Amino acid sequence: MDDATRTIEYLGKFRLLRRLALGGMATVYEAEQVGDRGFTKRVAIKVIHEKYAREPEWLQLFIDEAKLSANLMHGNIVQIFQFEEVRGEFFMAMEYVRGVTLRRLIDHHRAMGEPMPPPLAAYIISRVCRALDYAHNFVDASGQRLYIVHRDVSPGNVLLTWDGQVKLADFGIAKARSMADPAARQQMTIGKKHYMSPEQVVSANVDWRTDIFSTGVVLYEILALEQLFKEVETEASMDEVTIAPTPDLRVLLPDLDKTLTGLISLAIAKDSMIRPNAAMLGLALDEWCAKQKMPGSPERLQAHLAKQFPQSYSPPSDTPRSVSAPIVPVKSVWSLLDKVFGD
Repeated sequence: MDDATRTIEYLGKFRLLRRLALGGMATVYEAEQVGDRGFTKRVAIKVIHEKYAREPEWLQLFIDEAKLSANLMHGNIVQIFQFEEVRGEFFMAMEYVRGVTLRRLIDHHRAMGEPMPPPLAAYIISRVCRALDYAHNFVDASGQRLYIVHRDVSPGNVLLTWDGQVKLADFGIAKARSMADPAARQQMTIGKKHYMSPEQVVSANVDWRTDIFSTGVVLYEILALEQLFKEVETEASMDEVTIAPTPDLRVLLPDLDKTLTGLISLAIAKDSMIRPNAAMLGLALDEWCAKQKMPGSPERLQAHLAKQFPQSYSPPSDTPRSVSAPIVPVKSVWSLLDKVFGD
């Protein structure tokens, strides 16, 4: 048989270690992938709940998540490794991320009554923008753009690693333009209502602009430590987003740098045509960060997480680069180069 067409049967297995999260649609476990000759790899296993596995529309969303995410190979997106069905149980194996969710970090700052440094907030969202830009413009093996929309950008779906990286997770209700939308067939409004764009709230057709709106709402929440939209009742929450005037951020965040206020205002504009794309928003945030005295960076996010979560902080290296490792000043580096390579 030609090696190019040979098939290798997979007989591996996963050992569940502990439950990480219990969601409405699925449960996520920390697990080990066990292979031959003592091979192990730490992964996360996402298992769809049995009642949803029996519903064709919800099962299709779960399958679509695996299919869409499997080839999204980007440093700011949680990687999907494998999708399987075993005796009627559907699960996917994905990258295990050591760290905390953005939701946990926001809640921690709210409980402490301490605002998060704006440069760190801008850094985190700029990385979310990088993930979205990649997904929005992703092309398949044939070069066809898929027009992927996440549709569920929220603090619980942004993961912060102990070493300062930012990863967007859970493409569970994402869709590509070429895919049928089971939610639309069943007239379901899916997503977290406090982060939905006006067009998503009314179940209209959505594109990348809905993700930008959600991203702007998340950035506001990081800085204000409270949600921008707060109505609980469904009808009231819909009116809050679609009919009520856009909140005046200059009043809500009077001490915030006007550039950040302006960027959030553009992102949450009710007119979707005003919103910048993910690349533009991410670049603007990066440029703003670069002008700050202490710009956001992986090193500073790592140090911040270590300070805020000293009991659970557990980096993958024994010498975290921004916490205990010495930082060599740039001038010292040039001096070393002169000594080694100078005349």
